[in-house]
Amino acid sequence: MNTPSKKLGFCTRAIHGGLEPDPGTGAIMTPVFLTSTYVQSEPGKHKGYEYSRSGNPTRSALEANLASIEGGNFALAFSSGLGATNTVLNLLKSGDHVVSGDDVYGGTYRLFRNVYEQFGVRFTFVDTSDLDALRDAVTPETKLVWLESPTNPLLKITDLSAASEIAHSAGALCCIDNTFASPFLQRPLELGSDLVVHSTTKYLGGHSDVVGGAVVMNDPEIRARLAFFQNAVGATPGPLDCFLVLRGIKTLGLRMRQHCANAARIASYLAGHSRVEKVYYPGLATHPGHKIARKQMSDFGGIVSLEVKGGLEAARKFVSAAEIFALAESLGGVESLIEIPAVMTHASIPAAERRKAGLADGLVRLSVGIEDVEDLVADLERALELSGG
Repeated sequence: MNTPSKKLGFCTRAIHGGLEPDPGTGAIMTPVFLTSTYVQSEPGKHKGYEYSRSGNPTRSALEANLASIEGGNFALAFSSGLGATNTVLNLLKSGDHVVSGDDVYGGTYRLFRNVYEQFGVRFTFVDTSDLDALRDAVTPETKLVWLESPTNPLLKITDLSAASEIAHSAGALCCIDNTFASPFLQRPLELGSDLVVHSTTKYLGGHSDVVGGAVVMNDPEIRARLAFFQNAVGATPGPLDCFLVLRGIKTLGLRMRQHCANAARIASYLAGHSRVEKVYYPGLATHPGHKIARKQMSDFGGIVSLEVKGGLEAARKFVSAAEIFALAESLGGVESLIEIPAVMTHASIPAAERRKAGLADGLVRLSVGIEDVEDLVADLERALELSGG
């Protein structure tokens, strides 16, 4: 089955989309083509592949599969999520302006501020869940609107259809980092965006054993420009990495259902705990973006953030006391992780900027895995008790 219709169910497309048994052997799993180069029958005449930075059959299979599950016409795979982000920014030139959400992954902020600003690209960071603020930030020089929804780590929700319209009214592209939601929960291209970025390290790979990234789009001209940069810059994944992401995608729907169910249970538990100051989870009816999330997502994701009473010191005790929740960066794997963004994933953002965006020093981010939820709740209960001691 090659590139099933978008009318088929998500899990069917995750397993079969863009894929077919190996024509030479009948192998049902995509082969890992561990080769750097390809023999040509005569100079300049080859079978579609000439050098594995430019193209590899395993990578081509992953790209076709990614396009299928995200509902796009094209996808490009990269060696990391930041490699994918960097390639999107290659579309810009000096003097261009970017409007970005003010609550984004720390590596994204670092790339924007510390790399592209020195080349003359200007950035404005706003709370994009406030559409008036987004609208006011757009200028005639704006060429790109960069969004996360839910955001990392405060889980703010932006109305993606409305935000895309605002970007397009200014003649700008709209790009959504869809890593937190995954294509199982949200497909931004269907909501009007031009580009979707993923860290395939996270939910798509799903097993904490690979690093990768992707960009998905519909426009063939944008695809051609990004494919040129993909080859010219060379941030391409190896074939084994592509195979691992493909393998992970096959179970994405099953895993996301459990991630969401566990996260909802934990968010509800934390919201009623005396040691917890605040819980951030779009599935809670008290979350300011709850209604919009219900409209554009099929469920609310596996990430829960919280503030423990006692600030950073209490948060340090809390995360260090957890046992099933492993103290580590990253997210989206089958195992539960816990971290403090201010001193880990978002440490590259200046403290003043973090606080301006509402990211408290003692904020804790949970990547809720697919373990038995009773065990996860018990682990958090014990760690919270110790956080006050």
